[in-house]
Amino acid sequence: MAVVAARHASLENRLLLFHGVASERALAEASRHVAGEGALEKRKKKAPTAAILDSQSVKTSNHGGVRGYDAGKKVMGRKRHLLVDTLGLILHVVVHPACVQDRDGARLVLPILLERFGWLRCIFVDGGYPIHPELFDRLYNDWSSMEEFQRTRGVLRLMASVIYTLWSRGDRSLAILPSLVPIDEPTVESELTRYLTPNWPVIIEKDVDGPNSLPARMDTESARFGRLWATRRVARTIYMGSAPVAGQANKGLDIRRVRLGCVQPGENIAVFGDALRALGDQAAHLYADGARYWYSTQPNVGHVARDRAAQQQEDDCFAEIRLRLKKQQTQRGGFAKIHASPDSTGDVPDETDGRLVILAPDKAHTNGLADSPAMLAAKEFIEKRGNSQRVYQNTIVFLAADKARLEDLRDACANYRAWKSILDEKKSLGLDPFNEGLAEKKTVDFDSAVDARLPETYQWILVPTQSNPQTASIEWQAIRLSGSGALSNRAFTRLEREGHITSVLGGLALKHELDKVLWPDKNHLDLRKIQDYFSRYLYLPRLVYQELIIDAVRDGVSTLTWRDCFAYAAGYDEAKRRYLGLQAGRAGIAILADGISVVVKPDIAHAQMDKEAGLEPTPRPETGGTTRPQGASPHGGTAPTPRPEEKSKPTRFHGSIEVDATRLARDAATISTEILQHLASKLGAKVQVVIDIQATIPDGVDENTVRTVTENCRTLGFDSSSGFES
Repeated sequence: MAVVAARHASLENRLLLFHGVASERALAEASRHVAGEGALEKRKKKAPTAAILDSQSVKTSNHGGVRGYDAGKKVMGRKRHLLVDTLGLILHVVVHPACVQDRDGARLVLPILLERFGWLRCIFVDGGYPIHPELFDRLYNDWSSMEEFQRTRGVLRLMASVIYTLWSRGDRSLAILPSLVPIDEPTVESELTRYLTPNWPVIIEKDVDGPNSLPARMDTESARFGRLWATRRVARTIYMGSAPVAGQANKGLDIRRVRLGCVQPGENIAVFGDALRALGDQAAHLYADGARYWYSTQPNVGHVARDRAAQQQEDDCFAEIRLRLKKQQTQRGGFAKIHASPDSTGDVPDETDGRLVILAPDKAHTNGLADSPAMLAAKEFIEKRGNSQRVYQNTIVFLAADKARLEDLRDACANYRAWKSILDEKKSLGLDPFNEGLAEKKTVDFDSAVDARLPETYQWILVPTQSNPQTASIEWQAIRLSGSGALSNRAFTRLEREGHITSVLGGLALKHELDKVLWPDKNHLDLRKIQDYFSRYLYLPRLVYQELIIDAVRDGVSTLTWRDCFAYAAGYDEAKRRYLGLQAGRAGIAILADGISVVVKPDIAHAQMDKEAGLEPTPRPETGGTTRPQGASPHGGTAPTPRPEEKSKPTRFHGSIEVDATRLARDAATISTEILQHLASKLGAKVQVVIDIQATIPDGVDENTVRTVTENCRTLGFDSSSGFES
């Protein structure tokens, strides 16, 4: 900034400050006052057109009159401001205390010029007067680039009007910045528009400066902006730097220049940045390209987009939201299926697997409201499927939009549709390359905004539950989601964490539910009915798939601790009260939910196994789904049952094997699976495994190894005879 100031100060070793008459009428009146009517030519020869303004500080005594201390010259006394012509003859003088700075004293001298010295065209002053270098940059670099703008006289005429207006308004700013140029003053506006196209005054009145302009209205409505008149100052700065170069390729001011032309010491820069962004969203003639801003005579396409967005109907915006929800169906998360924005209850089938129903945007939920549109819709879906009653109620949960957030999503959809329509009509609208690029960018931005606000809006999971099996009333829980990502992923993760849905079911968990509700008074349950119960009743866990029941049964019967769970049978002979194909305690059992197979209580199964310990294996049921009792003739009647021959059975097993010490873990696992598991599965079996280790080290064992092995043997529980010997 100091370099710029020095450059301008070198012009005639003085800064040009200015006075000129604001209008030709004022010039005529001044000429009549000095030389009389009709003496213009004579006055031009005799009256000076330039003057010099400067000050002098002198010491005075403390007896009589005002005085002050000039800190710059270290003088206690008075200061006089002199206005002299080019011959040094005094035109006007003002005396005041020496403490009055030069820029303030100049304001006492210059007003007299309009009344007495209207012929003056130029006033020379030194660098102590408060003209910001950025304003000179704009005038000499931008405005002087216009052919009709006179580099010297045009600047002087403009600045004379600016200074006089600021003085008359009592402006006490530290310096005259581009943002302080009073464009709303008619004389200043005239100087700033006389070389521009005729439509600029209308643009100034609407989008730049004036009592009814958009910036003035925004400053009035916002206390934060209005305290500094931030919006008007931003608009003035951009106008001063962009209006004269509107037709050039490198348009406008970058954000740094805007700040430089606006902010004074002690002011918050962020306020002006926020004002600029707010103005850019509303001004019809303000353009922005990255960090550059400028005014143009052609309305920007953003103004058209705002009008179109305001005209978007709610149904059209909801249709856009529905379309995006439909795309969410491909991302199932952990659910078996997603039903996005169904129009009616008939659109959600009555199936047995766990599903998520994403309600339409017009069915929003309000926290704490039991009869919100979303809650009423969920109750209807859980009770009905079309005109019939829904059977499998424990298979669906609901995701609904938040009423407060829905408006933001609707606004984003409205803006997206508005910008997309402009992009689709770019030829008929005659968009220039800049506006076409802006339309493409805004379409992409608002498309992303809609996708981002969708998970922010759909944040309520509505879960039907039933804590008491004895009552038919349904209780509802509303769970608020947080975070981002696909709707189904967020919903499933939260539901699974809180136990409202499960994708894994173990044997013990199934046994717990059977004992609690399903078979307190039964010895067995049909496996297919168990699946049906879990899909129907809300007091049971909600499963993603019915196959989880089969997995749980397989898990329960395949372990050695199956007596803590249950057994599995291929069928049940009602006549003999005997389970057919009863199995438990081993892996590889084929589990079928065929309407015949059953899950058996462990004590009942154990009793039958004990009873049949000496009998031939029970035959599996014949293909076709029916079971022929043992001893029944295929032609009817009862065939005689032969008595099995009594045979002695071995009661003890002993085996030993030498294994590779380097592959002990692998071999031990194989032995356990192929030998130990079969032996341990027999009722009453007691299996003892002894590991015998013998090691010979010809070169001897070092003390450190002896200590380590001995301590490890003691920790692992080796018998006392274990140890090293010589």
